[in-house]
Amino acid sequence: MAQVFEVIMLCCFGASWPFNIARSIRSRTAKGKSLTFEGFIIVGYLFGLAGKFFGGNLTYVVAFYLLDILMVTTDLLLTLRNRRLDAEEERRAKA
Repeated sequence: MAQVFEVIMLCCFGASWPFNIARSIRSRTAKGKSLTFEGFIIVGYLFGLAGKFFGGNLTYVVAFYLLDILMVTTDLLLTLRNRRLDAEEERRAKA
């Protein structure tokens, strides 16, 4: 039963990332985004995943951790892209 609750928790956290990814793609700006926040989220998921490996509890739950890590990493990469776009826009505005 504990694994079911863990999957529900991962699904609840993971449900927000597709919306963040879509917003990052549409907005083309990094305003309001925090690399530190996204980095901490990834590190948290990695520690959860490490707990599965070190505890010898490799089950289907690992797939949910990997999916969430993939989504947060995607959003982090989009944030980096958008920071570059923001910097280019700022340079153009100054010119």
